[in-house]
Amino acid sequence: MAAVGAAAVFGVVVGLFVVPLLVDEPHEFAGTVLSNPQPAPEFILTADTGDRVSLESYRGQVVLMYFGYTFCPDICPASLAELAKAADQLGERANEVQVVMVSVDPARDTPEALNEYMDYFDPGFVGLTGSESEIAAVADAYGVFYEAQEGTAATGYLVDHLASVFVIDKDGDWVEILSYGTSGEQIAADVREWL
Repeated sequence: MAAVGAAAVFGVVVGLFVVPLLVDEPHEFAGTVLSNPQPAPEFILTADTGDRVSLESYRGQVVLMYFGYTFCPDICPASLAELAKAADQLGERANEVQVVMVSVDPARDTPEALNEYMDYFDPGFVGLTGSESEIAAVADAYGVFYEAQEGTAATGYLVDHLASVFVIDKDGDWVEILSYGTSGEQIAADVREWL
């Protein structure tokens, strides 16, 4: 009888340590998850292929949308490099994700310039441009600040801009905002949850 009692106690003690190992911890998102996701503001812009595309063109994929420009000396290349790392981390599932960069410098960012720039980071990434008013409307819809600043003879003018990544789920809902500096590993982990 004592052996049965000891076995039962042993079983309970083992259960207290093993069961928590079997239970998945909830994912802790790296970005700010929107508590009340809304349909992401729609737009129509010119892709780096020269085609006109809308946000709806990417429905069924998780969209990682960034606002930047090809002449950006530091923040944009760093952000796009982390997005490329995230794509690598996702492996085959990267096909279910579309990274897009909306140019905040449409005067210099032609479709051709964007195509070459985005290909440097990942051939699957898409650059989007448009007229000044089209870009301003999209930026306004997402609450993105940008403003041209005087640069140097070497750099030309620079554009100050918000450096966040907007996460839009497969249904077209805006679900998360990733801050500048979020690592590729963190981005990939969050995207897996949205996939």
